[in-house]
Amino acid sequence: MKSFLEELYYGKLYPSEQIVPDDPKYRALSRQISEMMQMWRQRLSEEDFRQLEAMLDLQGESNSIHNMETFVQGFKLGASMMIEVLNGKE
Repeated sequence: MKSFLEELYYGKLYPSEQIVPDDPKYRALSRQISEMMQMWRQRLSEEDFRQLEAMLDLQGESNSIHNMETFVQGFKLGASMMIEVLNGKE
């Protein structure tokens, strides 16, 4: 097995694809979203539903960017804490 750094270098690490929330609310929320999407698919015209899906895709893209920035900030914070600990600064 390759080292963590080798996997990172070769672009084989996809942490966001490996996340499966274990919070029981997650599955319930996913089910509710799916049910609501079906409801809107039936209520809206095909074009209106396509526009709704496009807006939700944009929302998802925006959330993805925000999540990436949150991850980067959290990683930097964690690394900064480790540097401080390893340097023995108080």
